[in-house]
Amino acid sequence: MITRRARAVAWLTLPLIALSACSSPSQPTTSSSGSAEGSGQATVNSSGQVTVTNCGKDLTLPSTAKKMYVNDGNIIALALAAGGAKEITAVSSMGRDVPILKAKYGAETVDGLNDVSKDYPTLESILANTPDLVVAGWNYGFSEGKNLTPDILSEKGIPSYVLTESCRQEGTTKRGIVDPWEAVRTDITNLGTITGHSDVAKAAVDDMDTRLKAVQGAAQPEKKPVVFLFDTAKDNVLTSGKYGAPQAIIEAAGGVNATADVEDTWTNVNWERLATANPDVIALVEYPGQTYQEKIDALKAHPTTKDLPAVQEERFVNLPYALWTESPLNIDAAEYLRKAFEKHGLAPASDVSTHLEMPADLPGRDKLS
Repeated sequence: MITRRARAVAWLTLPLIALSACSSPSQPTTSSSGSAEGSGQATVNSSGQVTVTNCGKDLTLPSTAKKMYVNDGNIIALALAAGGAKEITAVSSMGRDVPILKAKYGAETVDGLNDVSKDYPTLESILANTPDLVVAGWNYGFSEGKNLTPDILSEKGIPSYVLTESCRQEGTTKRGIVDPWEAVRTDITNLGTITGHSDVAKAAVDDMDTRLKAVQGAAQPEKKPVVFLFDTAKDNVLTSGKYGAPQAIIEAAGGVNATADVEDTWTNVNWERLATANPDVIALVEYPGQTYQEKIDALKAHPTTKDLPAVQEERFVNLPYALWTESPLNIDAAEYLRKAFEKHGLAPASDVSTHLEMPADLPGRDKLS
């Protein structure tokens, strides 16, 4: 996961293709739309062209997408929430999230997806599946180091939609340009428009917002619990800052993100940063790169963290990858985190309930509620 979301990469924007007299009306285009903030408007014109704002630029497609190539479990969840199951021609990097995706969207839907790669997509794999749109993100499939970027795909005549959480800040390699909840709303809405299922997408966003209001409206603790998101660790610790989904999840549940001051999404910090935070809860990401037990063993062995009360008392909240990265499942993470606060006496009892059952074999499942 460290290579997926925390590697420093050079600045690269989506290709800027100017429309001219010699442009074909069926050619997908992107054009500048001012600053890289806000979700803009998603539209379909009288000729069937679809325009959405993605990472601060207009993406125009000749028609609704029929053959999307979608990478990563959280982004697959966004496409499914938007009603786009039948418009997905291929998926990759889904394996670790299959159980939670089945719990959310049903085994029939998930088993029906064409899983073409267990790991990062390759340019060759994408070309072989002839998609009309690739949906991925920076360090969620797109990477200069792996020779797979929106520019490269554009040269092959394939447009890209970039995960909003991963949009790059202007003039820097840091990611994140909008509030994490707004990122989820934007991507579900845009993918609904892109696939011709705006009504389904609206219903998904409305459901999320209704549940979010319920979590945020729960009785607040006198002292907000501090949460440190612990993804993986070795020499440093991979965590998440101001623009990552965990920021929104933790705040909604009534807590404080220990790294809220970091102007980025997923990023590395040193072990001392974790120790200094002295968190009330340590949130763990269920991810094959480092097992649940390996994470706990590392926390209990490292000299800076082994004596922290949260480590000694095992105040851990372990949830699947697709709940912590930008996706419709972020609201499920917020509900589970709130109940974990209550379980550990860090927040008063509330009427907040969880809506998604965690897989029976999820490590640490017994600590969730």
